[in-house]
Amino acid sequence: MRGTGVRVLIVGGGVAGLATVAALRSWGAMVDVVERAPAPIDAGTGIYLTGNATRMLDVLGLREPVADVAVEITRQRSANQRGRRLFDIDVVGLWQGVGPCVSLPRAQLHRALLAGVGDAPIRWGRQPVALAEEGDLVAVEFDDDSTERYDLVIGADGVNSTVRRLAFEGQAARDLGQYAYRWIAPRIEDEAVWSVQLGRGRQFLTIPISAEQTYCYYNDGPAVDRPGWRDELGTTFTEPAATMLKALDYDDSTLHAGPNQEVVLDSWSRGPVLLIGDAAHATSPNMAQGAAMALEDAIVLASSLAAAGSLAEALRGYEARRRPRTDWVLSQTHRRDKATGLPPALRDLVMRRLGEQMFRSNYGPLFAQP
Repeated sequence: MRGTGVRVLIVGGGVAGLATVAALRSWGAMVDVVERAPAPIDAGTGIYLTGNATRMLDVLGLREPVADVAVEITRQRSANQRGRRLFDIDVVGLWQGVGPCVSLPRAQLHRALLAGVGDAPIRWGRQPVALAEEGDLVAVEFDDDSTERYDLVIGADGVNSTVRRLAFEGQAARDLGQYAYRWIAPRIEDEAVWSVQLGRGRQFLTIPISAEQTYCYYNDGPAVDRPGWRDELGTTFTEPAATMLKALDYDDSTLHAGPNQEVVLDSWSRGPVLLIGDAAHATSPNMAQGAAMALEDAIVLASSLAAAGSLAEALRGYEARRRPRTDWVLSQTHRRDKATGLPPALRDLVMRRLGEQMFRSNYGPLFAQP
């Protein structure tokens, strides 16, 4: 079907929403975008995009503006909390034929996507407060007391989705029992290496995101913030943990903290209302697939809409095509989280012997096109 005469509302102006705008450009629909944030993101920490994510940027015509501001990661290194190496991965070889793995500040990615979608009509500081089906349409009431009607409403508004709360019986994300801290520190290594140290149920991760900056990530077990987390991180892990923490002594404005959550639903649509990206299937961040799955969602949704004879058929086809892949990512994140909870001696033995094999197995199905 063609999108001529179809009105689409995209709720969310992040990766999933902007990718969907780009993917639907040639379909012909009238697309509105609303975003609850008052302005484009100019803060945040960093993001790592695996090869299947950059492949989708290429399909959308957005790889070049992202590559211009990104660091290409050539190797992933895993070590225990004492700094003893467990295994390395040549990510260039791993993702050969798919796409490069890159890292960059989140704000830079957002700016690149905004530039890529051009004059998309984004209304900032606006969000729906009620959704009601009226025949084949959805009446959307916004927080400025206006109401508009759409043929399709797409919730691309993240793990704490307003659309999911309004249209899916208030189904909430569930905590994973991990509290995560993210911040930006100076870059101290020349080599473009994604590096993680594993403690029992804890991880400390560093990724260069520019010539001057490193993205730092730490998660521990309790799903609550604790005042002593910095001391714990500094004493549990070897360098560069202490050096990275010093950045917060000088400036903690980049620090973001909160629980890791996941979203599991029996269906992603309710009539002509559809969830995509983290709103539909958020997972633990340990496979770095949040942005990749959102970008793939956008491409597959556009393909499904173009191939189907009706919106209802398109949404059914979209979910049937996407769910096996997102379910795989969910299952692999659970396996990885369980592995970090093993007794350190057993975990280190398993990782040294099987770590590279397990890593390749985690990502194997994602090398294929979505």
